[in-house]
Amino acid sequence: MAVQKGKDLLLKLDLSGAGQFETVAGLRATRISFNAETVDVTSLESAGGWRELLAGAGVKSAAISGAGVFRDESTDERARQIFFDGATPEFQVIIPDFGIVQGRFLITSIEYAGSHDGEATYELALASAGALAFNPL
Repeated sequence: MAVQKGKDLLLKLDLSGAGQFETVAGLRATRISFNAETVDVTSLESAGGWRELLAGAGVKSAAISGAGVFRDESTDERARQIFFDGATPEFQVIIPDFGIVQGRFLITSIEYAGSHDGEATYELALASAGALAFNPL
């Protein structure tokens, strides 16, 4: 895999609920992490006292975060409305040379900031709210 540009890691949200995905405006940095809880089934009979884990039994989750410049575009308005409604619409994360992750996410926080001599910025945090689909590129 060749070196990738960070700007190619995109967060898109469904603007209308009809599969119309648009890149979230103003993002400068995006991150996605995948997690899986473990279920420990170690017992006195475990070989050599080594921990044993039960395959496929833990809870899987994903978290997305992003930070950028506030632009007050349609995606900003939609994100604010999603947060205040507590909705879990479809999002897509485009990971260059890897694939597209799509599924429902809850916006867990939106933070706005700005200084007197700089631009207004924002940060988003999202948590997966159901099964995710992965489509390789």
